[in-house]
Amino acid sequence: MKSKPRLSHIDARGRVKMVDVGAKPVTHREAVARGSIAMSREARRLVRTGAVTKGDPLQAARLAGIMAAKQTSALIPLCHPLPLSSVHVEVTPTARGYDIEARVATDAKTGVEMEALTAVAVAALTIYDMVKAVDRAMTIGEIRVTSKTGGRSGAYRRL
Repeated sequence: MKSKPRLSHIDARGRVKMVDVGAKPVTHREAVARGSIAMSREARRLVRTGAVTKGDPLQAARLAGIMAAKQTSALIPLCHPLPLSSVHVEVTPTARGYDIEARVATDAKTGVEMEALTAVAVAALTIYDMVKAVDRAMTIGEIRVTSKTGGRSGAYRRL
């Protein structure tokens, strides 16, 4: 009989704990996360023509995503601080708004999925902040890990 998977951040008494990664080997790890922001036709027009009064929300979102990935351990209580070797954030226009993708890499003892997810979320929030004067009904959604490599659990690719 297969045992139930245990949550690694909960101890035997049900208390929250930070996972001890001290004995794990350093390996190259990468993660990709994606999400989206949907907005009105008018908001899309203003972004695409460079007419947003606060500046270019797409460039600001890229920078915010990179900065957020670097600060993930300060935002998510049980994340380990990691030496990130690269963070790339892409913002791509779609019919309804923008798709956001973050690719994060490190050579460390634990993965960078949380850093990639945080980069996407903060990039989307930055776009929202810069465009909200025109469209408060924007929707941020579908933030998910789409792939990861490295570490004991091996590769993962979302189908």
